[in-house]
Amino acid sequence: MDDRTALAERFEEDRSHLKAVAYRMLGSASEADDAVQESWLRASQADVSEVRNLTGWLTTVVGRVCLNMLRSRRTRHEEPLDTYDRAPGSDGGHDPEQEALLADSVGLALLVVLDRLAPAERLAFVLHDMFAVPFAEVGPLLDRSPDNARQLASRARRRVKGGTTAADAGLPRRRQAVEAFLSASRAGDFEALVALLDPDVVLHADRSVIPTPEPVVVRGAHTVAKGAMAATGRALFTGVALVDGKAALAMAPHGRLRLVLGFTLMDGLITVIDVVADPDRIAALDIGVLDD
Repeated sequence: MDDRTALAERFEEDRSHLKAVAYRMLGSASEADDAVQESWLRASQADVSEVRNLTGWLTTVVGRVCLNMLRSRRTRHEEPLDTYDRAPGSDGGHDPEQEALLADSVGLALLVVLDRLAPAERLAFVLHDMFAVPFAEVGPLLDRSPDNARQLASRARRRVKGGTTAADAGLPRRRQAVEAFLSASRAGDFEALVALLDPDVVLHADRSVIPTPEPVVVRGAHTVAKGAMAATGRALFTGVALVDGKAALAMAPHGRLRLVLGFTLMDGLITVIDVVADPDRIAALDIGVLDD
């Protein structure tokens, strides 16, 4: 068997692994597929006769392709259309529900935090912490030393934990309520939503949510629950995250944070929901991943 045939066979064997690396780097299933295809084009033209660990080598090839895509995205300030606003099949054949399931399997909050990292930090963290690529191999991809790559991953790790804000003392109780609200929203369960809300619940939404000339205020459990029912599609791309030290909901198609719902509880019921979509306010939030 020649090197080219061996490489092709190994690439197919490793395709799911390479897609997993690319998805965590890019946060989009369609972009991950593009990165894997580009990686094959590059790999197929390379001399692999001296490569002893093809899987590891292919992983670094995908990592470099994704790094270039991330840098290009930031240079162009690229903002893809939100998946939930697309017709099924319009995203290169990807089903929005399948992409939502993929985001859930990785952790939407993690994708949000990864999207906030600089490309070099993201590469170092994803390859080392998530796929056990040694820093001795990560460093050259970034044109940096292994020690510098280690520092980038450490910085990213701190961001993932969301450590800049003191944790909420009532975090477990709040998290349970937030998860229940998300579950009922996704299922379109009106009665379950009403049961979670105080009868006099108030929802505040900033001007960027709808958008409207003025902030929106909605009162009453039934009215708020009806609004949540109307946003079932968006709930597919929403997950529980640590926001400024408190359990909240983050809506993030393609792992890019678009909207945050903060909750105030009293006697086990949700009394206030604050919906934030203003880009400046979103950028100022400290986002982290809730521990299991």
